[in-house]
Amino acid sequence: MTRATWRRLPARLHEAGWEPGLVVPAADDSPLLTDHYFPRAEGDFPTLLVRSPYGRGLPWSPMYGLLFAEQGFHVVLQSCRGTGGSGGAFDLWRNEAADGQATVAWLREQPWFDGTLGTVGPSYLGYTQWALALDPPPELKAMVVQLGLHDPHALFHTHGALRLENALAVGAGMTYQHQGTGPFLRATLRLRRHLRAATTARPLRGSYVPALGGEVPWLDGVMTHPDAEDPYWRGASLAQVAERLGVPTSLITGWHDVLADQTFEQYDRLRRADCETALLVGPWTHTSALQQGWPEVFAESLAWLRAHLCADPSGLRPTPVRVHVGGENAWRDLDDWPPAAAGDRWFPTPQGHLTRQDPTDSAPLASFRYDPDDPTPSLGGPLLSGTAGSRDNAALEARDDVLTFTGPPLTEPLDALGPVSARLSISTDTGHTDVFTRLCDVDAQGRSVNVCDGLGRIRTTGHTPAQVTVPMGSTAHRFAVGHRVRWQISGGAHPRYARNPGTGQSPLDATAFAPVRLTLHTDSALMLAMQADGRKAGRIH
Repeated sequence: MTRATWRRLPARLHEAGWEPGLVVPAADDSPLLTDHYFPRAEGDFPTLLVRSPYGRGLPWSPMYGLLFAEQGFHVVLQSCRGTGGSGGAFDLWRNEAADGQATVAWLREQPWFDGTLGTVGPSYLGYTQWALALDPPPELKAMVVQLGLHDPHALFHTHGALRLENALAVGAGMTYQHQGTGPFLRATLRLRRHLRAATTARPLRGSYVPALGGEVPWLDGVMTHPDAEDPYWRGASLAQVAERLGVPTSLITGWHDVLADQTFEQYDRLRRADCETALLVGPWTHTSALQQGWPEVFAESLAWLRAHLCADPSGLRPTPVRVHVGGENAWRDLDDWPPAAAGDRWFPTPQGHLTRQDPTDSAPLASFRYDPDDPTPSLGGPLLSGTAGSRDNAALEARDDVLTFTGPPLTEPLDALGPVSARLSISTDTGHTDVFTRLCDVDAQGRSVNVCDGLGRIRTTGHTPAQVTVPMGSTAHRFAVGHRVRWQISGGAHPRYARNPGTGQSPLDATAFAPVRLTLHTDSALMLAMQADGRKAGRIH
């Protein structure tokens, strides 16, 4: 069934065997249920450790157990504590380092373990890899972190705003996916039915309970602690691991992955630490990378593991970085990320245009009214739902609470390669607001498609504008001849982010909302890293 779903997978090298339900003792003797997949062949084979809170059945069994065992690896697929039948209580981050070390200690006692270990896995399965790498065992020779997490706080919050829709999706996944396909499907459908009620309730605190079928204590904790410096989050971020890691690490993400920013941060830290690393960025969301993108993801992972666990570098590509360029639908090999590129600033005009001509003042330019009782809806982007990714923004841009500024038709292609950000100068009449800013590609027929975006929180005093720089993620995107660059600005994106009540009160506890008028000033700018001829920036294929 797996090979029928993905027709571009490599040929099977071995028949795979399976030992289910092995018990691995954690440091506190909690039983960690574990399945062992192996090649049915004579000889020594390296081992891959996959630690997951999402169960050991579909899709993990075929995608990670069987497929890698068929390629010549022992695969140890383990349920994190408190999930999938393992003992103890699940915690979002506090037990993974110790439980990973206990599992490696158990591996050392197995007659089939040859002392060569790698790790692989996506999302939270990436977090369990970083946790093991806090104190990497000597046997650990390679890691493949796919769409991986290292900072739980940043998954749930950005600049003080709650990533509401993704928080609910993570809550459903962590609570039900390890119970099996049936319970997880029912939970997903229930969340979809109750999503509007759960995201528009006043107060927001606790409103998720009907949508998730009960209380989820850890979800209450992460939602109610927006400040990354709060002691609640102590020890949660494993960002520092990459700063001193010596284990060769492959990183994989997608341009609309909810964890893309974390992957780019991991890559930057690993490179600065002179750790051998590779980066693959595809045209994927968090989920589509493991669906439509799986042949590329699997091939990339397999090549890295063979190179570093089997001394077979034949599958490695010639450059450390490969990115898919949107708007061109081509893969590009690069020596580093981001590649060297000139900074390019675009400024808004009163006529709704974008220009490269610097403004001469900071005068008011355009204004709109954001009403949290009728919040600007979210559309596409890095979500965990099927609505993620690139979407036609026509309906969104037709709203009165969305500003758009559009450049002239291009006479030559422009490639945005690297981080995107917005420098915003905004005044308000209430002093409290969020601002959502988005880069779009407008084709010759006028269709506006989102490329990347970001949200910032603004505090103002009186009529004096506040200046804030909002990161909008990174991209590799070609704006073709005849296309136009568009900058979109609004007061939020709901339910992707919880509504700012406009009063200064916590979005979780607010019961009263205040509309806010936002005024954009002329010294605002959209900042891109662009090249007039992107073909000079890497090898295209």
